[in-house]
Amino acid sequence: MLKDDERVTAIERDHRTAELSPREQAILGYAEKLTLTPSRMAEEDVGALRNAGLRDAEILDVCQVTAYYNYVNRMADGLGVELEEDWEGTGSA
Repeated sequence: MLKDDERVTAIERDHRTAELSPREQAILGYAEKLTLTPSRMAEEDVGALRNAGLRDAEILDVCQVTAYYNYVNRMADGLGVELEEDWEGTGSA
């Protein structure tokens, strides 16, 4: 989606050191925390997104996309689902 392999690689390596806008950094920081330590989420995390310029509807979108992505991946992992061999980016199933 980014159509910029170098940027994708930088984000994959560590989004905190990638050349991203403060808004993008806030979104990725929120998504990372929600993914890794969901029980530690607090109002301050939403506040950080607001401070980065996100509207409430955008914050809801970030939360929903992150939560859904995590849900689907945990379901697949929990059921032992493997990606199809022809799925782009997979080594092999």
